[in-house]
Amino acid sequence: MANLIEIKGVTHAYRTKAGPLPVLSDLNLAIPEGEFAAVVGPSGCGKSTLTRLIAGLMRPDLGEVWLHGEPVRSPRKTVGMAFQNPVMLEWRTILQNVILPLEIVAPRMPQRQREDRAMKLLDLVGLKGFEGKRPSELSGGMRQRASLCRAIVHKPEVLIMDEPFGALDAFTREDLWQTMRDLRAKEPFTCVLITHDLRESVFLGDQVFVLSGRPATTQHVLDVDLPADRTLDILFTPQVADMLHLLRDQIQIAQGRVPGAAAAGGH
Repeated sequence: MANLIEIKGVTHAYRTKAGPLPVLSDLNLAIPEGEFAAVVGPSGCGKSTLTRLIAGLMRPDLGEVWLHGEPVRSPRKTVGMAFQNPVMLEWRTILQNVILPLEIVAPRMPQRQREDRAMKLLDLVGLKGFEGKRPSELSGGMRQRASLCRAIVHKPEVLIMDEPFGALDAFTREDLWQTMRDLRAKEPFTCVLITHDLRESVFLGDQVFVLSGRPATTQHVLDVDLPADRTLDILFTPQVADMLHLLRDQIQIAQGRVPGAAAAGGH
């Protein structure tokens, strides 16, 4: 399977009054087309910077980001993005919010065709019947479902998700994990998910990339060998428990800690 995204030797630092702040250092990642890649690591290690580089919103100091075999030099219309806060336009209905990317990238598409595409997605995520509502009339979980529809309505090459479920309660978050699995089965896309939730990374991911502490490089890559049609029950299996322990150990190493030291100290 060909790689859709390639991060090649990327190094980046932010300019501050105190001098350069290194964030990424010789980072290398490869994500095949159609894969769901989860990225985890210590807070502040540069995960969100990575998403902006892939989207073409910024360029690295050194190295290159490649998308479909071409270097990313500027913002790409073929990249969809979903964030923790599903920013919606309050003066537009949910349907009007979802079709917004199509108005930008496909201005000549007939309005009926745009609406049909949006309604198909809203139906898939359980929002049929709410298309005429305003964002303020929906719960946080429902707004995030609408945000996901908006992010993929124009069939992007890649969907970037930066902590999209982080502000939701545990039950709503888990419900949306299953929605994401169902959505991918019906609307295949390549995805990069930034998350602090290790269970989320394993349940949704085909691969989990662990970044080191800042300046971040690739510390570990976990191949998630689980069925594609997995359900939430799989999170309680010994196989997943082993994966979570491995990832937790890698995070502790990235933080400069000895794996298991905190737990051992509690006895």
